Amino acid sequence: MKQKFISKIVKSIKKITGPGVHQLHEPSFSKEEVKLVINTIKSKFVSSAGKYVSDFENNFKKFVKTNNAIAVVNGTQAIFVSLKVLGVKPNDEILVPALTFVGTVNAISYTGATPHFIDSSISNFGIDAEKLDNYLKSVLIKRKGKYYNKKTKKRIKAIIPVHIFGHACEIESIIRIAKKYNLKVIEDAAEAVGSYYKKKHLGTFGDIGCFSFNGNKIITTGGGGMIVLRSKTLAKKIKHITNTAKLKHKWEYIHDEVGYNYRMPNINAALGLAQLKKISLFLKAKRKLFNKYYREFKNIKGINIFKEPEKCKSNYWLQTIILDEEKASFKNLILKNLRNSKIYCRPVWKLISELKPYRNCPKMNLSGSKEIYKKSFNIPSSQDLVL
Repeated sequence: MKQKFISKIVKSIKKITGPGVHQLHEPSFSKEEVKLVINTIKSKFVSSAGKYVSDFENNFKKFVKTNNAIAVVNGTQAIFVSLKVLGVKPNDEILVPALTFVGTVNAISYTGATPHFIDSSISNFGIDAEKLDNYLKSVLIKRKGKYYNKKTKKRIKAIIPVHIFGHACEIESIIRIAKKYNLKVIEDAAEAVGSYYKKKHLGTFGDIGCFSFNGNKIITTGGGGMIVLRSKTLAKKIKHITNTAKLKHKWEYIHDEVGYNYRMPNINAALGLAQLKKISLFLKAKRKLFNKYYREFKNIKGINIFKEPEKCKSNYWLQTIILDEEKASFKNLILKNLRNSKIYCRPVWKLISELKPYRNCPKMNLSGSKEIYKKSFNIPSSQDLVL
C-alpha cells in the first residue's frame, strides 16, 4: 500500500515534468537577457554604477506600485538594512516565523537583535495571526507606549511576516496586530514577485517590503534583492547607506557614517530588467503548471497540492504538496524515490528555532509550523516546464 501510493506520486510528477533531470526551480532566459548583459559588458559599467540599476528600480517600482525601490545585493541584506533604518537595536527582539528561510533570521542577528519565533498556519504557511495575538497578550508588558517581553525584559520592536512560496500570509491581520503593539512591519516578500492580496502587491503593506532575485526565484538577477517603501526619507537613507554612505563630491571619497557596499551591480540589474519584461509570461506559466499538477493529483487520496489562499493571487513560485496525517510518515521515502528518478524535490525548511545558532531564542508554541514541516514538500516548479 505504501509503495503503491509513493509510485503514484512519482509517476504523476514525471507525467508533468517529462523525461530527463529536473531541478526544483530553474531560471528561464532568452535573447533579451543575453543582449542586455552583453550591452553592460561592452559599456564597461558592470558594477554598481550604470543605467540599468536605476532602470530596474524604476520598472520594479511601477510593477509593484510603490513610491520607492532600491536594488541591493540580495534579499537577506535587504532585510538587514530595513531593520537598521527602522531603528532596531542590539537589545531588541524581532518577531519572526520559525518557518522561513534562514536568511530572514540571520538578518536579525546581523543587527545584534534577538529573533523571537512565532508560529505559522498550514492554511497559508504564514504567521498564524489569531494565535499570535493571543500569545502577545500573555507575554508582553507595556511601558511608556512600548512593549516588552515580560521574561527577557527586551523590547519587541518589529515583526517580519513572510509570504511563503509566493502565497500571501494574513497580512492585514498582522498589520492590525503590529499597530496594536506599536511594531514596525518588514514584509519578507522574497518569494512573492507577482503575488497579490486583494489586488495589492505583496511587500507593499508594511513599513518596508523586501524581495529576492536569487537564481531560483520567478525572476532573477543572478544574485540580488529589492527594498520597496512609501517613505521618501527612509528611501534616501537606505540608498545612502547601501552605497557605503558616500557623500557626493567630484573627486573626494567622504563617508559620513558606517555604510555598506550593498548596491546591486549593473550587470545583475541588466539581467533583472530583461526578466521583469517577461513577468506576465512567467506568471501565466506558473498558474498553468499549478493547474496541470492539480488535475493530476486530485484523484490521489492522501495528498493535496497547495492552492492560493482566499483573496490572494499567487505567483505559484514553488508548487507544494501537503500529505494527509496518515501519509505524513512517507515524506522522506517519497523524496528519496523522486531523487532516485532524477526529480529533485525538497522538504519545507527545518524550523529555524531548531537550528544550533537559534535554539535558545524565545519562542511561542510552534505546533502549526511543526505540522507544516511534517507534511509538506516542494516539487519541480520551473516555468519552462510549460513554456
